[in-house]
Amino acid sequence: MTKRAPVVSAVLLAAGASRRMRGVNKLLVPIGGAPMVRRAAAAILASGVAELIAVLGHDRDAVAAALDGLSLRSVYNAHHGDGRVTSVRAGLAAVSPDSDAVMMCLADQPLLEAGDYRRLIAAFAVLPPGMIAIPTHEGDRGNPVVLPAALKDQVLGRGVKFGCRDLIRDNPGLVAYVEMENPAFLIDIDTPEALEAHVAPALRAGTR
Repeated sequence: MTKRAPVVSAVLLAAGASRRMRGVNKLLVPIGGAPMVRRAAAAILASGVAELIAVLGHDRDAVAAALDGLSLRSVYNAHHGDGRVTSVRAGLAAVSPDSDAVMMCLADQPLLEAGDYRRLIAAFAVLPPGMIAIPTHEGDRGNPVVLPAALKDQVLGRGVKFGCRDLIRDNPGLVAYVEMENPAFLIDIDTPEALEAHVAPALRAGTR
């Protein structure tokens, strides 16, 4: 019997304050003609996920405007100033009960494309039931992480400071590292230097 493809929900973490970008909201920086957050969201949607939930916080209205017209749902994390874990929990709480898996995506990974997300989901799909997929490149861990939807209740059932990172730390036997060809799984943009070092060369080369 052919195994059914998992129904995957994606959560896009887009609530951060970009504190290391020296006054610029990195999610609104134009990359290839679109704000970084829209570029990330569009790639995730094009990968074929069943739903995309964008978790908003800092600069809520501007980020929402950058996502306008895309087929996604937004939730507002009123506690975004307390750290990323609050956005992780807000996103997990909004996931459809019909989902088999949740892909926790970062809005500041603009070099990932739809095919990259599809390959990660495909790698998750062939893992034994209950396993968490973490992408690697040449042995280094990256993002996003894909976890079985059944595990989200374990996260939400713990304290307000408990997130996916804690779940992974506490359950090493459930973790599968899946090697990805694209080094972009390791790249998230936190500083102007990172933007210049990683994104600008890719755009100049016409590869992104």
